[in-house]
Amino acid sequence: MVTVRKTITLTEQQGHWIRAQIEAGNYINDSEYIRDLIRREQERNAEIETIRAALREGESRGKPRPFDPVAFKQRMLITHE
Repeated sequence: MVTVRKTITLTEQQGHWIRAQIEAGNYINDSEYIRDLIRREQERNAEIETIRAALREGESRGKPRPFDPVAFKQRMLITHE
């Protein structure tokens, strides 16, 4: 894997936060912490895009039908017995 060196500027508070995470044993160094933040953001964005795609698909299927929660619950009870 090719790596790219970046220089970032943090507030003093952010620097203390990262240092505390490292001292707590959650990360080995600053770079590991920041890479983890980026990975989690990438995963979160992928999840959001999956939800958006499902919403678009649902909207493309036409008008919604009325939802009967009581009937739904009964169907679920019968299905899972």
